Amino acid sequence: MRKTLLALATALLLTSTVAIGPVHAGESETYIDADARDAVPALREAALESDLGYRIVESLTTEVGPRMAGSEADARAVAWAEAKFRELGFDKVWKEPVTFPKWERRSEHARVLGPNAQPLHVTALGGSPGGAVEGEVVRFADLAALEAAPAGSLAGKIAFIDYRMERARDGAGYGPGSRVRSRGPSAAIRAGAVGYVMRSAGTDSHRNPHTGITRFDDGLEPIPSAALSVPDADQLARLVARGATRLQLALDCGWTGTATSYNVIGQINGRRDPDQVVVIGGHLDSWDLGTGAIDDGAGVGITMAAGALIGRMPTRPARSIRVVAFANEEQGLYGGKAYAEAHKDEVGLHVIGAESDFGAGRIYGYSSSAPAFAEYADREIAEALAPLGIEHMPGQGGPGPDIGPMAANGVAWARLAQDGTDYFDLHHTPDDTFDKIDPEALAQNVAAYAVFAYMAASNEGQHGFGSEAGHSTATGKE
Repeated sequence: MRKTLLALATALLLTSTVAIGPVHAGESETYIDADARDAVPALREAALESDLGYRIVESLTTEVGPRMAGSEADARAVAWAEAKFRELGFDKVWKEPVTFPKWERRSEHARVLGPNAQPLHVTALGGSPGGAVEGEVVRFADLAALEAAPAGSLAGKIAFIDYRMERARDGAGYGPGSRVRSRGPSAAIRAGAVGYVMRSAGTDSHRNPHTGITRFDDGLEPIPSAALSVPDADQLARLVARGATRLQLALDCGWTGTATSYNVIGQINGRRDPDQVVVIGGHLDSWDLGTGAIDDGAGVGITMAAGALIGRMPTRPARSIRVVAFANEEQGLYGGKAYAEAHKDEVGLHVIGAESDFGAGRIYGYSSSAPAFAEYADREIAEALAPLGIEHMPGQGGPGPDIGPMAANGVAWARLAQDGTDYFDLHHTPDDTFDKIDPEALAQNVAAYAVFAYMAASNEGQHGFGSEAGHSTATGKE
């Protein structure tokens, strides 16, 4: 592992845009405290040698397991997170309420009828109503084709979008795939369909369907909506190509009022300006099919461990490290939105935010929203990440899902881009389990988040990383 990292680091130092050599920040520029820069190699090494993040993910996925927002297991996950933060030695631990509509899955079945009768593997899309429908299947190659179907043309029929999601390291294929899930049911209703099925938004070939939230446009009567596993979508497409095919779809699921969960927060206090915070985190909830290891137990473990390791440093950073285990990301970013609302008057105290919510693959790139006056500090962080095989990729990416609402309020963001080549093989499926996590890759993530957060919390200069209202200088001036 070390030889690989050294080789990657050497290549990056030769080719990246990171500033090398005696570059000096101007008076108005943000830079990283020299003592903090000197402390980074030891922190990076300690994180690479530690299995703390791996053990945290193992604990969450084993002791709690699946934790659908609003469920009994979700409440246990909140209690687990509070206890874990305290066990890890965080200085402050608290929770903030998050209220949202509650959706439950109870059972789901699909069956081809007639001379080719056979069961198909499906899962209800989050937000789907329950109900049993049957009708002739009409296949569409993509979302645009279904959206172009004339009103009433699918009366009494079941719409089937057979869009195949593309694999990509940065997950770029998920945008079109997820739109099939979120917009397809409404398009089906407008065309008169009584039910909706889709090829899962995934890149695997397992007989495991991928769930995920869907939505229905205002004024439309929702219809039962489900995702087929990739092999079952292939099977249904072959049957439709052979002639008229009837499908029976029976879902027992639906909304059951509202629920309240919590953003669970642990903080390592800074030595000089503890009210100013670098926010890192992941989301605590998961879908119910797997145990939520890569989505997003990994993110919780990575950021909890990074914060805990910073807390063990001989010298704390100037500002605080705040780790947030966000509530109910899966069904509408409720935790991220609630945090942004609760702290909207404290934007100037938030140095920068970053979220780990793309599995447990190695981090390959770093970027941020740092403005011109913080570019020097941004390059310093990138240089410290380079020995981990991480390339500086300025101008690329955006904030994580739960950081997005904060960023909309003016908080600066950073992106530590993970390799998601295989992420959508597991995402929202029964295969999202602890055995899929590579301990060495997870340790590299922990090291990256620890280095990033420690250095960002050790910035000096008049404007910090550009969050609205600025940050204090070393003398406490705004």
